[in-house]
Amino acid sequence: MSNETYYIPTNFTDAGRVMGLFEIRNLIEAVLLTLPILYLCLAFVPLALTPKIIVTLTVLVPVGGFGLIGISDDSLTRWLGCWWRWRKGRRIIMFRGECKKK
Repeated sequence: MSNETYYIPTNFTDAGRVMGLFEIRNLIEAVLLTLPILYLCLAFVPLALTPKIIVTLTVLVPVGGFGLIGISDDSLTRWLGCWWRWRKGRRIIMFRGECKKK
């Protein structure tokens, strides 16, 4: 037997993450959420440039942050898929605590 020591680097959990914090999937979802909003704000908000940028950032930062963070450490699409399967598979329980005798 050999007594080999293996050192685990401190950044071993950073693989597949952007800046060590956000999963790549969450980043892609955040970009896909914010791009249409960015276009709509820049194209249709009837303000000068500085107020338009302020309004756009006021909307984009929360939406992008929500997309980056996700829900319960899951990406939005993964959470939505789990919720959809739960919603589709749920049933109504009709038992009222009493049994009919035959």
